[in-house]
Amino acid sequence: MTEQRVVLVPDGLAGERVDAAMARMFGLSRTRAADLIAAGQVSLDGRSVGKSDRVSPGEMLDVTIPAERDPLEVVPEVVDGIKIIHDDESIVVIDKPVGVAVHPSMGWTGPTVVGHLAGAGFRIATSGASERQGIVQRLDVGTSGVMVICKSEYAYSRLKNAFRNRTVDKTYHALVQGHPDPLVGTIDAPIGRHPKSDWKFAVMADGKHSVTHYELLEAHRFASLMEIHLETGRTHQIRVHMSAIKHPCVGDLTYGADPVLAKRVGLERQWLHAVRLGFEHPDSGDYVTYESTYPDDLASALDIIRDAH
Repeated sequence: MTEQRVVLVPDGLAGERVDAAMARMFGLSRTRAADLIAAGQVSLDGRSVGKSDRVSPGEMLDVTIPAERDPLEVVPEVVDGIKIIHDDESIVVIDKPVGVAVHPSMGWTGPTVVGHLAGAGFRIATSGASERQGIVQRLDVGTSGVMVICKSEYAYSRLKNAFRNRTVDKTYHALVQGHPDPLVGTIDAPIGRHPKSDWKFAVMADGKHSVTHYELLEAHRFASLMEIHLETGRTHQIRVHMSAIKHPCVGDLTYGADPVLAKRVGLERQWLHAVRLGFEHPDSGDYVTYESTYPDDLASALDIIRDAH
């Protein structure tokens, strides 16, 4: 939807810049007005203008104003790469690829899991905020793997409680730099927002209780493949905890990984994958487990590490 506004410049705005005149006449911000001018949506007496051009009384100002999309609106669109692992009346289990957010959020304009499910015709539980309906867990945009979304209200209620009560088994594999000591251990360190960066997290004394269990699967010259079980589910928890013990996920430049090693193994994101998810099915009560294999970029990076001498 777009709005077309055509008005004559009044005497009181004589000599004003076009962006300032638009701001006063249409109630727009100067930034929004400048954006419309830059996008070629503004003309003055039929000629295109720059934001610092001046207006004269009686000139015809013609502005096309596209409707601004709500950043939290769920846009139905089928996303390449999302695989359906399991689907029944209550839940849908997916294999999320890298580069897909779980739900819309401020500042994110890319594809989302909830948008894909809407586009593919799935009916999702209506519990939760409108952009997060049916969502009981999240994976970072840069983390791939298995996750569950609820289709029925009953399933949402049961699984929301299961995640809250930590009865869901969440298993990840992470390729981390170096060799953690000990090779099997628990990291119990509170996590909060990074004091100097809005989009990062860190171990903070006043952070939320966070517990990560890890054990070695494979040791290689430059890196170790670890199996990780989350007791809590904080944002970026594995990435923050592994970085805190000086063994960041390979490729995780945000949390201190070596860019040279990341380039060598061809990674543009952290080597972290949700391999397994186990829980009591909300309908049957049976314990169910769903798994996801490594995507191509992680498998390739691991092969390079295995072959390094």
